[in-house]
Amino acid sequence: MKSIRPNPAVTLAVTFATALATSLALTTPVAAQTAAAATVPSAAATQKAPEVLVRDLSNEVLETIRKDKSLQSGDPARLNQLVDEKILPHVDFEKMTRLAVGRGWRQASAEQRQALIREFRTLLVRTYSGAVSQVSDHKVQLRPVRAAANETDVVVRTNAVPSRGDPLQLDYRLEKTDAGWKIYDVNVLGVWLVENYRNTFSSEVNQGGIDGLIKSLVERNKSLDSKKA
Repeated sequence: MKSIRPNPAVTLAVTFATALATSLALTTPVAAQTAAAATVPSAAATQKAPEVLVRDLSNEVLETIRKDKSLQSGDPARLNQLVDEKILPHVDFEKMTRLAVGRGWRQASAEQRQALIREFRTLLVRTYSGAVSQVSDHKVQLRPVRAAANETDVVVRTNAVPSRGDPLQLDYRLEKTDAGWKIYDVNVLGVWLVENYRNTFSSEVNQGGIDGLIKSLVERNKSLDSKKA
């Protein structure tokens, strides 16, 4: 029987909805820091093994989507709220953005870095919110973790299993921090999210500098907003 390749947009939506975006670190705007402070994970949560964190977070987010019609319809405002409340404490979005921007990050001022983090986060929400309704029947299963107990940077491999069809293989990169394990990259269909964006961002930085990249992200977000209007 011929295997059907999953729709990349749907697959990315599974990734985003189950683990992606965003933990804004100390370089984020004050408003984002306030939101993060209000959702600091418990001591028990920060001590979870990385694979347990990914499994529990994924299933919790999927369960929230199943119960919320606004999320199922792809409402960006509600999805932003979900990110802030459920996902933000467990993802290092500053590192994700820094790695995606690549060498250009060193050229950026503190204000430019805040803008990059903000617009990249918005881009992810806007891009994948429309496909969230298609992930509600998935369940997350862990694959064997190949990592020593003392490692501080690991890859957790999972299958997002739908009620029908082939499972989607999703891999997560996590780093151990003082605040617990943080997700900073996701692999979808063999493509790491950070690397995928880095190729695009590098070209835009070469052409227009950091301000050019920020302008491009702002314009992309406005375009996605207008399409949803």
